[in-house]
Amino acid sequence: MTTAVDKRRRLMPRWRDYGRPRELVVRYLLLVFVLFITVGPLLWQVLSSLKGAGEDVFGAGASLVPHHPTLRAYEQVFAQVPVWTYIRNSLFVAVISITSQLVFSTMAGYMLSKPAWKGRGLVWVLLMASMMFPFESIMVSLFLSVRDMGLVDHLVGVWLPGFVAAINVLIMRAAFLAVPREIEDAAMLDGAGEWKRFRHLYLPSAYGAILVVTINTFISAWDDFLWPLIVLRSEEQFTLTLGLARLQTSSFGYDQRLVMAGSVISVVPVLVLFVITQRWFYKGVSSGAVKL
Repeated sequence: MTTAVDKRRRLMPRWRDYGRPRELVVRYLLLVFVLFITVGPLLWQVLSSLKGAGEDVFGAGASLVPHHPTLRAYEQVFAQVPVWTYIRNSLFVAVISITSQLVFSTMAGYMLSKPAWKGRGLVWVLLMASMMFPFESIMVSLFLSVRDMGLVDHLVGVWLPGFVAAINVLIMRAAFLAVPREIEDAAMLDGAGEWKRFRHLYLPSAYGAILVVTINTFISAWDDFLWPLIVLRSEEQFTLTLGLARLQTSSFGYDQRLVMAGSVISVVPVLVLFVITQRWFYKGVSSGAVKL
């Protein structure tokens, strides 16, 4: 006869469900170590930006926790550089990058997920080959092309070379391949055309992958520094990362607190976006990895 105590014992977690105690300790130690590596630098930046004028940021006498926390560094950053102009420019580049990436990567991924059609193999080879070349190897030719189009010192020139990425096309292709062929055949029998099947069948099933592409594109456009540094000339066109880099120049007295405050300001939007969408982000990554 089963008693209430026996039922409670069966429902309680047992050590063997998680591994032996020694293995469990090793797992948690590894997780703490990874957490320290990933979160530690950001935490150090935040604490350093809150230090007062008399506290050292670097050196043997520097402490991790500020003795007199203050937001003066953030006030000086907003007072000395046009942060809101930089944010507006970065948002403009990020929004048009996300729009172009979603439009072209979804359509290209949809076509590559279809059964063999003439030229599909060549397109696939070219797409994969484009991922083998680092950006630095084609940077000069890209700049010459942007210059010939008259887009130097223009935000469109910052966006144009990255209007679509091969990796995003592969993510969307993997998501579309997960759609059962039988469902599309049933939609075709019901009279649904190519566009209707793409709009009402494939896109709703790939919302997770679409979110992955959106987040990746936003992070890439928001954090990009090298290409805006090459293309942009005037301060009113600077993106946030490029504009805040001016805090390291001699005109601002090499105050490391300002540099730390600027770094925190630039990373906050990315953190907020990721925290809000992390559940759908991981779901999209797992669904997009079903087929490659």
